[in-house]
Amino acid sequence: MLLEPYDAPWLGPLKNRVVMSAMTRGFAGPSRVATDAMAAYYGRRAEEGVGLLLSEGVIVHPSGDGYNGVPHIETTAQARSWRPATARTRAAGSRFFCQLWHCGRISHEDYTGGAAPVSSTDRPAEGVNRQNGKPFGRPRALRADEMPAVRELFVRAAANALEAGFDGVELHLGHGYLADQFFDARINDRTDRYGGSVENRCRFGLELIAAVLERLGPERVLVRVSPSRFMDAVYDWPDLEAMLAYLMPALDAAGLRLLDVSCARADYDETSGRVIRMLRPRWPHLIMGGASLTAEQAERELGEGRLDLVTWGRAILANPDFVARLKSGRALVPMTPDLLTRLD
Repeated sequence: MLLEPYDAPWLGPLKNRVVMSAMTRGFAGPSRVATDAMAAYYGRRAEEGVGLLLSEGVIVHPSGDGYNGVPHIETTAQARSWRPATARTRAAGSRFFCQLWHCGRISHEDYTGGAAPVSSTDRPAEGVNRQNGKPFGRPRALRADEMPAVRELFVRAAANALEAGFDGVELHLGHGYLADQFFDARINDRTDRYGGSVENRCRFGLELIAAVLERLGPERVLVRVSPSRFMDAVYDWPDLEAMLAYLMPALDAAGLRLLDVSCARADYDETSGRVIRMLRPRWPHLIMGGASLTAEQAERELGEGRLDLVTWGRAILANPDFVARLKSGRALVPMTPDLLTRLD
């Protein structure tokens, strides 16, 4: 099933069920534009057979930045800079979605023009920001009356992505970034309509999704969540069952049809795979996930109906010919730290 052509619900015909997951790279050019090297990087993987590619996280507005050298898609010039990449992936017969990203409190004033990062809370993230070696900045809790303006940042970025030639967008609502800072009861300490109850903590994300769906339609909007994350650890939302019981029907009612459950370098069966088993009965539409699966495990998840598409990140980064290697049974090149410093 993995390597056969697939007419994906809402997405349409794909070469196969292999998805290149979104991965931060940090090779944007001056003014945070996409470069020819980035176009070659994505184009090569499309030409080597990946059915659907998700771009690296693309910042929707400078207030949402938090990383060195990542691309933005706020301006017309930034959007147009992606056209060589989208043209090359389209010519290869692959689909290409732009991941829209706002870091929230996972940032520092160094990246937000001196302004405090914004979040659901005014408490900073713990630890040191690896991007600048400093403690994470103290965020400013967004006011309720600011939420429409934040949603509009995503809506404009989504429109720019379509103008750039992307087939759709992925809203990054996971991995501890802005929307996840509302979802997660450990972080969200609000007492207004965006905090407290499960329904209130889901409100920001659901309103954001609804706004982008209204502009683009369900065939062009994918959402990434990571209720059990991250980096080789089990880190569940503290009220995981209640959150899934409310959020899945609410996403369905909002009109969402494409869902990416991410675990990012964690054990699949302990993190996102376990969550997918919980939410599959509640979610009748397309699910993608995987990240760390072998081809045999991927076939199992597809065959048993838990996944519709299978994501890989670092494996495709290290193996541009990933699909050909699966077809031939050749061993994969292992991921090594030096590959993170190159854009091959």
